[in-house]
Amino acid sequence: MKSSLLIFLLCISVDLVGQEKAAYRLFDSGGKEVRYDKMIRELEKAEVVFFGEQHNDPISHWMELQVMKSLYEKNNQFTLAIEMFEADDQLVLNEYLHGVIEERHLLAEAKMWDNYKTDYKPLVEFAKEKKLPVVASNIPRRYANLVYRKGMQALDSLPPEGKQWIAPLPFEIDLELPGYKSMITAMGPHASAGTAANMARSQASKDATMAYFILKNKQDLVYHVNGAYHSQNGEGIIWYLKKMQPGLKIATIHVAEQTDIEKLEDANKKTADFIICVPKDMTKTY
Repeated sequence: MKSSLLIFLLCISVDLVGQEKAAYRLFDSGGKEVRYDKMIRELEKAEVVFFGEQHNDPISHWMELQVMKSLYEKNNQFTLAIEMFEADDQLVLNEYLHGVIEERHLLAEAKMWDNYKTDYKPLVEFAKEKKLPVVASNIPRRYANLVYRKGMQALDSLPPEGKQWIAPLPFEIDLELPGYKSMITAMGPHASAGTAANMARSQASKDATMAYFILKNKQDLVYHVNGAYHSQNGEGIIWYLKKMQPGLKIATIHVAEQTDIEKLEDANKKTADFIICVPKDMTKTY
């Protein structure tokens, strides 16, 4: 009787394990599954840590906050920098962090993303609680759009007050980088050559500006949150950082979606030092 009961319980146990649904898997660059604490030990050695998210993925946003908290436990002298705030919003962001204005003023006067309250507010509030600086690193969208419409030379016409919110001109743009080339190709054969190239130049203006403000505000460690495209494969912001400050210690996290997350697909290997693999059918935040 006892042996039959034991066999029955073992069968249930095996069945439950088979039904386990993980929300994510964590891999190293080569596709080997790693523990979260191992990742943190590696990240804390860096001077700049990038978290390349999927903007509407809840696991991305939850993990961003967990990584931020873990880094703070190891080193409380660090800066949060974030793509989702544009550089000319720095003043109002600082006023909120320092308690000068209320949240309603921040929401009304900064150019907030629609998913700020659910996805990025936890990061800002943690920084506020711990008195950590937060850097609005992105180029003002009106200037990125200017590049798309009129090309890089249009930035030369900006007044000095405007140029302070972008990377110093002129900055190099290499449209042969795979990420920019794929963007141009993705626009399709019906897009004019100038329009497709300007789309990539507009993206590069964001990358260069974010790199510039990361270095301008760097103390001990900068934790930068951005869309995965801006940091995957060592391109985007990272390419500019290496140009601006060779030898900088950089660590990267990349969020990738897969139908099956048990094994990292070859296409997602080497996209970053650590890859958070999430199910494609994960519930979205918008």
